[in-house]
Amino acid sequence: MAKPDPVIITCAVTGGIHTPSMSPHLPITPDEIVADALGAAEAGASILHLHARNPEDGRPDQTVEGFMRFLPRLKQATNAVINLTSGGSPHMKLEERVKPAAQLKPEVASLNMGSMNFGLFPLIERYPDLKYDWERTHFEATRDVVFRNTFKDIEYILTSCSANGTRFEFECYDISHLYNLAHFVDRGLVKAPFFVQSVFGILGGIGTHPEDVAHMKRTADRLFGSDYRWSVLGAGSAQLRIVAQAAAMGGNVRVGLEDSLWAGRGRLATSSAEQVRLARKIIEGLGLEVASPDEARRMLALKGGADVGF
Repeated sequence: MAKPDPVIITCAVTGGIHTPSMSPHLPITPDEIVADALGAAEAGASILHLHARNPEDGRPDQTVEGFMRFLPRLKQATNAVINLTSGGSPHMKLEERVKPAAQLKPEVASLNMGSMNFGLFPLIERYPDLKYDWERTHFEATRDVVFRNTFKDIEYILTSCSANGTRFEFECYDISHLYNLAHFVDRGLVKAPFFVQSVFGILGGIGTHPEDVAHMKRTADRLFGSDYRWSVLGAGSAQLRIVAQAAAMGGNVRVGLEDSLWAGRGRLATSSAEQVRLARKIIEGLGLEVASPDEARRMLALKGGADVGF
């Protein structure tokens, strides 16, 4: 029997969803983002998925300058693959979202594969005491916002980064997003091996039922065969349950404080590294190995850390 490939752990350390009032452990400043990312890499994450934040109030910051406050330091300190968001926040314009990845030429950039409702407004009831005014606006606005990712938008991001050798973490929040990806594969704008990140548990996307996870995998297998690598992330409390299911099904996994603030029922994670260690325990408990950064580069056909623009 052939030895299975090691499991890639991606860690998303801060994101554009959670806000400072939700957890004192959410990284906001460049120093905090660096510390959280390095801790996650040391714990076993081979890919670091990164957003920038305004260090004064924690709001999402999609400027190149915001990313450059910490990217050179991470490049010097870790061999982990750097993955920059092109999603940013549902409230941002496309050109703003793609600018860091287009200019800084990371090994990987995220790419959302379809327009969708992106409902964060239920969080207002759970967190009535918000420290910053922007946090309430951030949540409330999602009652009436569409996270825009049209076919034209997706093609713009693909072509903006194509000359850089950047490959993509294709974020698929529903089954239709897999079919959108298949469209771009058929047109030759996406080449194998491609990295599909199935996202479960965002209001407006697919749910977190085990059958939802299985349906995503069955559909991707039928559409893409052996041309892709599958990974999952579960939002909130579903994070580790979906990690366990996907790892048992031969998938890769993503954790981190962007996706969930928790490390167990009612217990806030003190760092992304804590979640990486919990995911690693699940993976190794199944008799599998965790991928090193260079193994992840081989599996995803990445260009290498020497060829980025930061």
